[in-house]
Amino acid sequence: MAQILVIEDDPKINRVLERIVSDLGHKVSVAFTLAQGLKAAMEADFDIVLLDLTLPDGHGLRILPQLRETASLPEVIIVTGTGSQSGAELAFKSGAWDFVPKPFLQEDVALPLTRALQYRDEKKNVTPPRVLSRGNIVGDSMPVSACLKVVAQASISDAGVLITGETGTGKELFARAIHANSSRAEQPFVVVDCAAHSEQLIESTLFGHEKGAFTGAEQSRTGLISQANLGTLFLDEVGELTPAMQKAFLRVLQEHSFRPIGASGERVSDFRLLAATNRNLEDMVEKGHFRLDLLHRLCSLTLDLPPLRQHLEDIDSLVAHHLRLAGTDSGSMIKGFTPEFIKSLKQYSWPGNIRELFNTLDYALAHSGSNPTLYPFDLPPQVRMSKIEERLDSQDKQESAVSFKIAHGQKLPPLQEVREGAIAELEEKYLLELMRRTRGRIREACAMAGLSESRLHALLKKYNTPRFR
Repeated sequence: MAQILVIEDDPKINRVLERIVSDLGHKVSVAFTLAQGLKAAMEADFDIVLLDLTLPDGHGLRILPQLRETASLPEVIIVTGTGSQSGAELAFKSGAWDFVPKPFLQEDVALPLTRALQYRDEKKNVTPPRVLSRGNIVGDSMPVSACLKVVAQASISDAGVLITGETGTGKELFARAIHANSSRAEQPFVVVDCAAHSEQLIESTLFGHEKGAFTGAEQSRTGLISQANLGTLFLDEVGELTPAMQKAFLRVLQEHSFRPIGASGERVSDFRLLAATNRNLEDMVEKGHFRLDLLHRLCSLTLDLPPLRQHLEDIDSLVAHHLRLAGTDSGSMIKGFTPEFIKSLKQYSWPGNIRELFNTLDYALAHSGSNPTLYPFDLPPQVRMSKIEERLDSQDKQESAVSFKIAHGQKLPPLQEVREGAIAELEEKYLLELMRRTRGRIREACAMAGLSESRLHALLKKYNTPRFR
């Protein structure tokens, strides 16, 4: 007999779900709010949670990750009247077992519940996996823990994995962890930076070439695909592959054979493929910039890395880890830091993610000289300014409201004039912040602001915005 928790605020639906669960021979408990449901799940062991999305104290998905992390690790089935395709997708990404829209028939709930219990029973009989080797992956937050579960899942098979995430989130680090925990761990881990080569050069780099195959080919060269034989081939920034290379590489994935440039015959390579990108490949497919069949080959599994702003609680351990490595590598003392130093780091948005954090710590180490402790004073100006800017923005809003009240009752300018002035002021402030956050990098700024390069350049010229390089 299984223990089932129903979190649903409609008494009628609660009674229906209770009857369905009881008819299956299981014990059922009921909660009417998110708070009650989470409290019940933390105080007792449940196998399955039937969770509504619209509850008096919030949206059900808000607690779904917490429910799945409680001691009994229950499976969660969403049962909701506000279902949509996007809602179901979000639920599945959050770890839901199934998604049942209302109104429902008894079998709509009974079948996924039965299958979820069958899955739990089978999981109990599986040999526990060996301890995962994390390498230099740091953090115990829920987002990082969820990513490590995917690493463990990916490590027991040879399936292709597509690792996505913003620049600086550690995509190569997670790729190396998948390789290090796989059966190919003792074999080569070969990295291809798809953004760093021209089309002709990347073809030669991947496939290799024979002596005299083209001008300048004075000797034969073994390609990276051949070097990755029996190991792992990691395509970094795979979204930068040209259409011709996408087609060529699709064949390599299908056949695991290739022809070096200038060679008369095919070569074979038994490699496991991992790929990474900071671009949305599905959007690129829709626009005709990326092959759908290649995308399907790349992402048997998908690992989506969270930006640092979504797991700021890991900053403490990330800082301690980096300072320890820095001290060990330089043979100097491992510096400490004040609580205010950490607080300042957590108040910043980190557009460059963990890579930017580590660069910032290197700056602080250099700035602090021989002092044994790091203070907010040692941080770069853009990091130190983040909290002050927040306060100033708040004051600006208050002052704007006050000035409007002062002007109230007097002759007002035309609405169009006020609107144009407000838009100009907003654009000027936005561009200043955009350049500060991206440090003047135009491509990154265009992606963040959703502007073309020509439009961005025109606005920067209009407001004479500094670049902050």
